[in-house]
Amino acid sequence: MEEHRDDLIRLCAKYRVRRLEIIGSALTNRFDPRTSDLDFLVEFLPLRSGEYADAYFGLLEALRELFERDVDLIMTGAIRNRYFLESVNRNRTVLYAA
Repeated sequence: MEEHRDDLIRLCAKYRVRRLEIIGSALTNRFDPRTSDLDFLVEFLPLRSGEYADAYFGLLEALRELFERDVDLIMTGAIRNRYFLESVNRNRTVLYAA
């Protein structure tokens, strides 16, 4: 991730990201650079209702291009399953915070 730090900062500014975190196998020894996807949590700065889709899908595609692999992008506020949330909270790393 460190090698992409400047690109991540630029993308987060462009898509009005408040906070971007990485979760999942990328933070463990289960990560396989050849086959694993990357899982991100995102929280956006306040946007008008019509801007959320553009920001979300724009960031998703930009992350896929940057890392040249599949990416899952989860909005932090959309997590409803408490077991999944507990798992996420145990293993997450902040990549960007505005």
